[in-house]
Amino acid sequence: MQHIPVFHAQALEWLAIRPSGIYVDATFGAGGHTRGILSRLKGGRVIALDADPSAARRAAQIDDSAFTFIHANFRELPDVLDRLGIESVDGVLFDLGVSSMQFDEASRGFSFRESGPLDMRMNPLAGRSAYDVLMSASETELAEIFYDYGQERAARKIARAIVYRRKAGSFPGTTLEFARMISGLLHRSGRRERIHPATRVFQALRIAVNDELEALRDGLDSAVDRLRGAGRIVAISFHSLEDRIVKRKFLQDDRLDVLTRKPLVPDQDEIDSNPRASSAKMRAAERRAS
Repeated sequence: MQHIPVFHAQALEWLAIRPSGIYVDATFGAGGHTRGILSRLKGGRVIALDADPSAARRAAQIDDSAFTFIHANFRELPDVLDRLGIESVDGVLFDLGVSSMQFDEASRGFSFRESGPLDMRMNPLAGRSAYDVLMSASETELAEIFYDYGQERAARKIARAIVYRRKAGSFPGTTLEFARMISGLLHRSGRRERIHPATRVFQALRIAVNDELEALRDGLDSAVDRLRGAGRIVAISFHSLEDRIVKRKFLQDDRLDVLTRKPLVPDQDEIDSNPRASSAKMRAAERRAS
């Protein structure tokens, strides 16, 4: 499935792109937003980051001297800009969560639609996989992950079952097997579920594996630090935990003026063309002139 950038036109509009400005696409993905920014530049520059090494192959398809791709997590933004000799930028865009390409690639382990390894790392070359976490975390730690990051009410029950299966030597080794295990624990006979019973658990594991919430806090802090006066920051989130962090940062940082008092949500046309946009929210803020 082709990746469709959510809020593509709106993100570019709220960035208020200056043709000669320097912009950061903190989550390159398939490059849709980067290409949109480049199309509005004349003498400006785009720095794109992505923790996923596979993004480098897609970035190589952009032949533009105004474009630079760096394989890095956006929490590394200060180091990246320092290496490039850039002191401040005119705008930063965050398009959070997992891309369609990552979901659609079974070997990445983000989805339970097809069988794949329990991986879930944005950067599969570093850190612990979801399987590593599931096999090593204590029952208490697992319950906290599922409840705090997935808002899963049955967190303790699931954690207890995981530890039991580990001890019995019968723990699932693939995404489909693990999802079936969760479904067996949570599914109520005769009741049609609104979402797959394993959805919240998979979300929680992904967040824990990639330290997504702390990385987001670090990335937002760094972005505001490096924005010049009247520079803008735009963030697109896909679940309430991300959106809450963005909202608080924008409201509590006295260097920022909030431009979107309420988050923008996709219209029905965008949801119809891209169902994954249904949970998206976009917020924007502007750095006050010093």
